[in-house]
Amino acid sequence: MRIGIAALILAYVLSQFYRAFLAVLAPILAVDLQANAESLAQASGWWFLTFALMQIPVGWALDKIGPRRTTAVLLTIGAAGAAVFAAATSPLHITLSMVLIGIGCSSVLMASYYIFARTYSPAVFGTLAGMVVGIGSLGNIGASLPLSWAVEAWGWRGTVWGLAAITLAAALAILALVRDPARVEGDAKGSLLDLLKMPALWPVLIMMAACYAPPAGIRGLWTGPWYADVFGADTARIGMVTLIMGLAMVAGNFAYGPLDRILGTRKWLVFGGNALMLVCLLGLYLNVAVDSWTTIALLAGVGFFGASFPMVMAHGRAFLPPHLTGRGVSLINLFGIGGAGVMQIITGRIHTALSPSDGVVNSVPPSAPYAALFLFYAALVVVGLAIYLFSQDRRD
Repeated sequence: MRIGIAALILAYVLSQFYRAFLAVLAPILAVDLQANAESLAQASGWWFLTFALMQIPVGWALDKIGPRRTTAVLLTIGAAGAAVFAAATSPLHITLSMVLIGIGCSSVLMASYYIFARTYSPAVFGTLAGMVVGIGSLGNIGASLPLSWAVEAWGWRGTVWGLAAITLAAALAILALVRDPARVEGDAKGSLLDLLKMPALWPVLIMMAACYAPPAGIRGLWTGPWYADVFGADTARIGMVTLIMGLAMVAGNFAYGPLDRILGTRKWLVFGGNALMLVCLLGLYLNVAVDSWTTIALLAGVGFFGASFPMVMAHGRAFLPPHLTGRGVSLINLFGIGGAGVMQIITGRIHTALSPSDGVVNSVPPSAPYAALFLFYAALVVVGLAIYLFSQDRRD
């Protein structure tokens, strides 16, 4: 079982990489494919939306087919998507490739969570979930400075062709190494609608949508255009900044895991952590035109305090009946990933609406659209925190 989990974690490293690598490639794709910030935001948004929509069939497949075949087949589609990206000649091809990659990555984390929920004690679910996301966040780190080095060495097309091959190899490893847990015995029946009828789940679902979108959007896309447009940063500097934020996200995932047992609460751990992320977002809004280590520290703060995804998942997991585990964790994931996808598309339109007009001198400062983005994300977190106050604080 452990070697199978290792294969799933490798696949999740790739999933984290794919959701974040456009931030580094954005300046290059703008030149080679005329892909502007809005088109890349749309491509990134469709990755998240496709990933989110796939959670409904993924949840069913985990309960009915099992994680091994489900994940192996879908990840093969993801490898095909990476190949489309490597051969792209227009922004439309980038969007299509991100849709295929989103399908491919849609089950890797939930497959791990399904196995944990069915195999290990519920009391350690949060720690194990944080461990997977923490290790998987190495993909987030790989999509920063290491990616910029690879692009310099082999070009962006050669790099992505290599990623396609690695993704296919991961799919074959999952098919060979993962073992499905025993199925739930008994006559219990249920559906996604039964989960949606549970009032206790809704504050958790809304919190998941609100807490994941800011770090995913800022790290996965907006840091690159922001630093390029406002500070004139090159690919290497963007890679360095995103690396720091990625490392903070890794540290945050490992920090959240054991804290619910230490503090004796999940609700207030999630609430307090995201309140601190809100402070960092407001700090970025106030310092949007300041190129300093303070700005980088605030980005790291968004990454660290915004890494509550596995703890919110553990909070929701505590309400799920055993026979709906697969569909339950996938539903919670749908709100997190789907929320991030919708916010990517909305922030792309905000960016376009507030960007300086071509040929107009001193019309709008280049920092204006990014200030609006940070303020938008802050408002989203405020709404999430307000609703989450009504959640039940349940531990296993």
